[in-house]
This record gives sequence, structure tokens and C-alpha cells, in this order.
Amino acid sequence: MRRLMSILCLPALCLSLAAQAVTPAETEALVKEAIAFAKANGKDAAFKEITKVGGRFHKHGGELYVFVYDLDGKVLAHGQGAAKVGVNQINAKDPEGREFIKERVNLAKGKGKGWHDYIYMNPKDNKKEPKTSYIEVWEHLIFGAGIYKK
Repeated sequence: MRRLMSILCLPALCLSLAAQAVTPAETEALVKEAIAFAKANGKDAAFKEITKVGGRFHKHGGELYVFVYDLDGKVLAHGQGAAKVGVNQINAKDPEGREFIKERVNLAKGKGKGWHDYIYMNPKDNKKEPKTSYIEVWEHLIFGAGIYKK
């Protein structure tokens, strides 16, 4: 009977774990982990691992990933893949016209870390959704990750 209950409850447990929302604490921890990885393994190794889809800095089916920009708005690494790397996004606007990369760079230059809001395409459902990202500067680079506001 106990084994039968375990088997019956397992799908419910897996479903609830898969459906868990990404938390701000998890987002900040992932950014800090990426910086620690860069410190331990070098920037190039970190950029490669961050850009690797499905790698250690790619969580929740692609909804949570790390990105790295320089202080001019150029993408150095991005969890959505290599196509974004090398592109200067400083003038990028979200669907509401917000220059969110300029805001990110200004936050980085002013405070060195923090959260900022914008609208972005959620890779899980391809819908434009409100998002907030945590960024932290290390070695004149902006490491960040974001979560969708539900």
C-alpha cells in the first residue's frame, strides 16, 4: 500500500516541482554563481558556459538564464544563445519603448547592482511579459538574470 501511494504521488510531486515559479532569491544566487564561476575559471570559460543553451546557467526550461554585457551595452554572453553575442544592444527598446539596456547600464554604473523592470519575450510561451532583472557588476562587466512577473 505504501509503495502504491508513492507511485501515485510521484507524478503530482514532479508536476508541482516543474511548475514552481522562479524566485528573486534564486535569480540573485544564479548571478552570483556566474560571477564566482568567472572568477574561478576565467571570463572566456564563463562566457562559453553562460551562452551554452541547457548549460549550468540555464534553468527552468530556459525561463531563467544569465546574460553578460559590457558597460557600453554590448552582449558578451547570453543564455538565449550565441546569436545575441557581439551585438550592441544599448539602443534596444522593449515593446513599450523603454530603453531597458540603457537603464541596465545606468544602474550598473550608478549603483553596481540592483533590479530593473521592462517587458520581454518569455521563451517558454513566446509572449511579451513584464520582467525584472537583477544585475551585478564585476570587472566592469554586467552579469544579470531576470524573472517574469506573474
